Amino acid sequence: MSRRFGVITFLLAILGIVLAMTAMVSMRTVKPESATTSNTQEIAEPQDAQGSDSEDIQYVMYLGTNDKDTNEPVFTPEESMERARDILINHFGGYTIQEANGGWVDGDKVYQEYTLIIYLSDTNLEQVHLAADDLVEVFNQSSVLIQANKTTTEFYSGKNS
Repeated sequence: MSRRFGVITFLLAILGIVLAMTAMVSMRTVKPESATTSNTQEIAEPQDAQGSDSEDIQYVMYLGTNDKDTNEPVFTPEESMERARDILINHFGGYTIQEANGGWVDGDKVYQEYTLIIYLSDTNLEQVHLAADDLVEVFNQSSVLIQANKTTTEFYSGKNS
């Protein structure tokens, strides 16, 4: 069981790194050609409405949906999503969820698991832990993987606002 958990944790950590790198790359902007003499790119400086950087912590939770004791799905994917949404709305009033599939080998058997990746901003670790307590109980998990990623946040409303 601990080897399986280690493999799952490793795979989810790699997925988190890839997602974080994708987010950083998507923040790049291209200067208009009229503003420069060369066709170079530079990273945009995220700023809030007052013009200062707005540092934030984005929490990412990885919720497996197989029962910790039987290694069988606790709910259907649709039921899993609905139960997670209810818990997240109750704790945070909002959320972002991505669906993922993970797999690992334990002995001679290959296991597959439907996983929910939950992104949370504008909160704190204490609140994340409270939600994770509910998720662990409802989904009968041994744990929920939680990452805390430093990021900058901007709610952009367009150039004319």
